[in-house]
Formats: sequence, structure tokens, C-alpha cells
Amino acid sequence: MTELRQRPSGAETTLRPRPDWGTTATDPFDPDREAVLALLFELHYARLLRLAAQLGADDAENIVAEAYYQLYRRWHCLRDPDAAPAYLRSVVCNLTRMRLRHLQAARKHIDPGTDPIAVASAESIALVRDDQRVLMDAVRQLPARQRQALVLRHWLGLREAEIATAMGISVGAVKSHTARAIAALTKMMEDRR
Repeated sequence: MTELRQRPSGAETTLRPRPDWGTTATDPFDPDREAVLALLFELHYARLLRLAAQLGADDAENIVAEAYYQLYRRWHCLRDPDAAPAYLRSVVCNLTRMRLRHLQAARKHIDPGTDPIAVASAESIALVRDDQRVLMDAVRQLPARQRQALVLRHWLGLREAEIATAMGISVGAVKSHTARAIAALTKMMEDRR
């Protein structure tokens, strides 16, 4: 069975493979895999859902579900079970990026007056304070890579190396995207005043 160990000071639970980890890769029902995936779901689902939503996904639940499904399918390829959360974040980022590209292409063929996504509900506008709404609008206007780097850094609190892994870019590119995003947001918020 898989061992579960707590990291000191309340950090995330780590997964330690048993000696024969991965020997049942062809077994369609591996109890260890099922248990570890259930634990990963319990520990990380809400964060991944927030990540997808912050990156601009209109169907965050489906994206996160697809990420878990991809991990389930490719479980036998995972070298270290402790890498599973990073793998899930990376898949969520990639799926969100692909979904946004698809929506951009689809919107080119829709009459702007009939686009339901472009019209915000009165309830959502009333619930969000003006400064927050303006900031979120400014974040949405950022290029996709800058928005992803900013959300991963400041919303999830990931380190630059983790962000680089999740986005599939270098640490220097993460620094550049983050700095440019903050500069653009600062300028947009100053222009508003």
C-alpha cells in the first residue's frame, strides 16, 4: 500500500511509493492508484478549480475533471507520485489555454450583440466592488502568458521554478511575464484614477 506522511508545520501530505510502485500499470483497477487519486482529489481539487477560474476558464469544473482523468490515464508514466500536483497544475494551465483559444476562434463567428459571455449579469456586477471589478477586467486584458504567470505566482503562491514547470517555460521567462503583467496592471489602474 501507499504510505501517507505529513510534512512538518501543516504542509501538504506527501505520497511515498511502496517498493513495488507501478508494477500494476496494466491493471485497470489498481487499489493503490485509486486511493492516491482520491487523496489528490480531496487535497487539490478546490485549488485547481480556482486556478482554472482565475486563468479565465468558463468551464473550470470540466477542465479540472479532464486534468484528473489525464492523470488517471497516464498514472503509469508518473515517475514520482509527489509530482502529481505539479502535473495537475500544468494540465489545468494547458487545457485552459486551449479552451480560451477555442473560444476566441468561435467568437470570431458570433454576432457581438448575441454573445452571452460578453454580457455580465446584474447580480455579479452588484456583488463585486468597483475596484475589484476593474482589477479583474485589467487582469483579463493581459496576454495569456502574463495572466497565467501572475495568477500562479500571486494567487496560488507558487515559486518561480514551479510556475516555469507548470507553464512549460524557463524561470527567466516567468520573471519577465510576471514583471510585465504587474507593470501593465499598474499602468491600467493609474490611468483609471
